[in-house]
Amino acid sequence: MAAANRRAPTPPQLEFGGPLGPTALLLLLLPATLFHLLLTCRSGPCSLLSLPAPLPAPHAFWSPRALLLLLGWLGLQAALYLLPLGPVAEGTRLPDHTRLRYPVNGFRALGATAALVGAGLAAGLPLDALVDLLLPLASAAALTAAALSVFLYLKARRAPPCALAPGGNTGHPLYDFFLGRELNPRVGAFDLKYFCELRPGLMGWALLNLALLLREAELRGGRPSLAMGLVNAFQLLYVADALWHEEAVLTAVDVTHDGFGFMLAFGDLAWVPFTYSLQAQFLLGHPQPLGLPAACAICLLDAIGYYIFRGANSQKNIFRRDPTDPRVAGLQTIPTATGRRLLVSGWWGLVRHPNYLGDLIMALAWSLPCGVTHLLPYFYVLYFTALLVHREARDERQCLRKYGLAWRDYCRRVPYRILPYVY
Repeated sequence: MAAANRRAPTPPQLEFGGPLGPTALLLLLLPATLFHLLLTCRSGPCSLLSLPAPLPAPHAFWSPRALLLLLGWLGLQAALYLLPLGPVAEGTRLPDHTRLRYPVNGFRALGATAALVGAGLAAGLPLDALVDLLLPLASAAALTAAALSVFLYLKARRAPPCALAPGGNTGHPLYDFFLGRELNPRVGAFDLKYFCELRPGLMGWALLNLALLLREAELRGGRPSLAMGLVNAFQLLYVADALWHEEAVLTAVDVTHDGFGFMLAFGDLAWVPFTYSLQAQFLLGHPQPLGLPAACAICLLDAIGYYIFRGANSQKNIFRRDPTDPRVAGLQTIPTATGRRLLVSGWWGLVRHPNYLGDLIMALAWSLPCGVTHLLPYFYVLYFTALLVHREARDERQCLRKYGLAWRDYCRRVPYRILPYVY
């Protein structure tokens, strides 16, 4: 009788609508979308809603040279990750009450990479040749992500239960392969998820942008367009900011909650560098005139987005580290049953996810230099809107489970999620 009255454990809530169909679709849809975007950008019509024609021959998607370049890039970034430069930070407390340690040297790695690239360019390195290898490089990145995902799935079979992710161990193999079974997979002290989260993909994005700028400058007689210059500058600032504040990623949901599987591996290694550089790819084949007044307005918009994004994230990170810090001590808070407090003023009293608002404003600013005649440069805005709305809904569910009535009170006092007075 006592056993009958005992409540069964709550099964993990499945993402993306279910275990098999949606996950299988995403495993195919993500790579297909990536290559559709790359091919569309190369085509004359550049129509996002139609297949580019003619399609290249199959051999155009593969090159041993591209694979070697990609592996060399990953090796370089791994070596920089392992260098004993910069501080070491502790992650959040794990279920076994331990904390993992992480090297916080991403910005130094960016500086070292920039120095190496600069030296290479001075020595005559044809960096713009990467433009001719975009398709095989993307293929190599997708295959590398798939191989890494298989390794991670098999490795998780030997991981202790306390090392597994809450949502990636449902018993549905394809679903768990996609979401990731192990929370913090490591080879020795090398944290695979933390490394992939900000290093090779983000810096690879900036490198591809630079290669596209150099190719455009060559075609224009040595000088890139204003539009290409703005796209490179805006996105390089974003990459540098992420690496400067690298320690903040240790409290992000990707690190604290999500397992490391195909979704994050493919996103970090293939999706980020090759789809986030779409604006620069578009401008290379479809030059857009941009006057100085319009450029100034776009710069102002990007500055506003960055100000909101950085202000909100910094305020949150300072409060998490030390609620008594003078920069946040005067903000209103709500106590929770966990002993933590929720910010209900400042940026986090404006909307519940002000950092997402800043992100979306910057995304729009990155696309506007590409003009308004094509939809493709705005794919990032559309995709990122869908991503952040989905992530925001997931954040809301997790916060409700964690903070209960305090979260409901916060939602009542801050009714708008991302865009004030709209959503």
